[in-house]
Amino acid sequence: MAADTAVIDEILQFIGVFVSFSIAYVSFKGVKRTESPALMRLATAFVFLGLGFMVEGLVGTGASLPFIPAATASLVIFGLGLETTGYFFLAFSHVLDVKLSKALALPALFMFPVLTVSGSTMSDMLSILSFYFVLYGMVETLYSYHANRKPDTLLIASGLALMAVGIFTNWLSIMYVSVNLLPLAEILFKEMGLMLLFVPVLSYAFGKEKTKYGPI
Repeated sequence: MAADTAVIDEILQFIGVFVSFSIAYVSFKGVKRTESPALMRLATAFVFLGLGFMVEGLVGTGASLPFIPAATASLVIFGLGLETTGYFFLAFSHVLDVKLSKALALPALFMFPVLTVSGSTMSDMLSILSFYFVLYGMVETLYSYHANRKPDTLLIASGLALMAVGIFTNWLSIMYVSVNLLPLAEILFKEMGLMLLFVPVLSYAFGKEKTKYGPI
């Protein structure tokens, strides 16, 4: 059962790589068409996310190689670091366009890590920061939806919510390593979130109108 779960997990990781790079590609195409800084930030976010998923997938599939076990911890932290950077760009590519965020984002950024990551391991810290960035982006996206009532904005908020659940599940999997289904649930939530985000990105990148708040 554990072996089967691990295989499914690695397959889903590489599906995540494909979806992330697909969104990045569509975003770059949209940048050429719309010259949108928001799409550029979005493309950057998904490049980092795709690389993070790739590193984690390679760690799992290459676990039997002689040099992988000794470097596993460092590679996992590197992959999580790439993902955290992607979540940072993902969250703030939208909130930069929301007036409320400009007043609140900087104080919140400095306060939250001090309150939550003290005494944590590096993996815990990266998971907490990733969760914070995505949750913050989700809240600000809901604020934007309240202002514009656009279905795409609600899709984005829903996608970010699913990704936040996935990141929280990742943190739980670090705390409870004996529960084999947690890593699988984590990547499933993340990929469902990615799929929801793909729809408005396609709409914005190739649509006929530019929206006030951008794609994310």
